[in-house]
Amino acid sequence: MTTEPPPPAQREERIRRTPLEMVDILRLLKARNVPITAHLHAGELLFKSRLYVVDPVGACIIIESSADEAANAALLSRPRCTFFASPTGGHVEFVAADPQQIQHEGKPAIRFKFPEVLADRQRREHDRASVAEQIPLECLADDGGVLSFKGGLVDISVGGLGFLIYDASITLEPGTVLKGCRIGPQDEPPLILDLEVRYSEMVSLADGTRAERSGCRVVVGPETLKEFVEGLSK
Repeated sequence: MTTEPPPPAQREERIRRTPLEMVDILRLLKARNVPITAHLHAGELLFKSRLYVVDPVGACIIIESSADEAANAALLSRPRCTFFASPTGGHVEFVAADPQQIQHEGKPAIRFKFPEVLADRQRREHDRASVAEQIPLECLADDGGVLSFKGGLVDISVGGLGFLIYDASITLEPGTVLKGCRIGPQDEPPLILDLEVRYSEMVSLADGTRAERSGCRVVVGPETLKEFVEGLSK
């Protein structure tokens, strides 16, 4: 009797913080000439580029300048920026700082310090429960600090993974921990959780509004999380 092979193991998004962890992924993007992008001015301006140099020894990366001079100027005015790439079957996000306009092999380019953090999206471990996008989710970073903002919960799993939608003007880098997030339908007692941002992407909502969507992980899941998620699925 023949049996079906088991499904491949599913993994969640990974956060990488050292050059040794990041260099192979960045070099793969360069070798495959994968476009990298950055959303500027709350998503109104898109910077498009490709990697020229990935040098962990020299502690830098070099990317080509955009054909859009306004995008170049906006990027160079920032102290740091989050870039996105979509290689076949995946999603990569990395954060680099200190942009400097240079010439590389006779072409205009931009040099950054070697990325500080990189998120590599892989297959998730748990099925998620679908939740209406308009369920209120209040995120109070650092216990009500300057990062406090309101967003919308798209879905969440019993494994503590979910999506958060929020204003496009807010930038959340991979590895950011949002403390004291209050999650729950209106007029009901909320769950209070700490969420770690795994990756982010720009999306268009049904009304055409641009927004950021971040995949998040519950840092420490309370015993009531499973009951909470199952209740949303009913």
